[in-house]
Amino acid sequence: MQLSLLDLWGQMAGFARGIVFTLAIMSIWSLSVSIKKWWDLRQAQAETRKFAPEFSQFLEEDNMAEAVTLAEKYKKSHVARVLGGALSEIKPLIQDGTVTVGDINSAERAVEREMLMTITDLKRGLGILATVGATAPFVGLLGTTMGIVNAFVGMAASGSGGLSAISAGVAEALITTAFGLIVAIPAVWLYNYFQVKIDNLTAEMTYTSKEMIDYMIKNVSGEFGRSRFTREFNTTASSGSGQISQ
Repeated sequence: MQLSLLDLWGQMAGFARGIVFTLAIMSIWSLSVSIKKWWDLRQAQAETRKFAPEFSQFLEEDNMAEAVTLAEKYKKSHVARVLGGALSEIKPLIQDGTVTVGDINSAERAVEREMLMTITDLKRGLGILATVGATAPFVGLLGTTMGIVNAFVGMAASGSGGLSAISAGVAEALITTAFGLIVAIPAVWLYNYFQVKIDNLTAEMTYTSKEMIDYMIKNVSGEFGRSRFTREFNTTASSGSGQISQ
């Protein structure tokens, strides 16, 4: 006897059909999350490719005001979000040339806060893929277990003990496990794929933010109009040297 999927569906009990419906919902859910996640990461990388060269050009020209404006423009770029969070902390100070070492430390903490929030946004939805990948095989196995139980109950009720008496029931039961694996395998693949992508984006954010902080430290006494820290240090040093000379 040959059974097609439609024949098996027609012979499935209500519990097995419920398992198949559950797996179908899990599959659609994980697929929709994956499509949105792929699109969001694609947009973040595309905007970063546009943002990075322009931002580097503004830094080379020591045009911090335009760099801040540019970072605020690219809302979906992960790098722009992190750098924009740091620059927005000291944007008023950059304009009047009063950046201090404490301000740079504040900007560094802003980088860390914004990076945590950005990574959280990038990882949103991965928990769904992990849950689907881990539980779908067990959901299918539950349907298989109950299907085999029903097959043996039917064999006992009919009084026939041949393999042909339970083959259809066993096939109906095993198909739920197959559906569970079909749902789980792509979810696990997609979870690992997105995890690697997010790790790479995290490395980009870490590198660029450290580079930005280093730039600010090197220029705290330069193009920021002789910062308050530098003026106070020079004043103290001058008065101290006068006392020593006496």
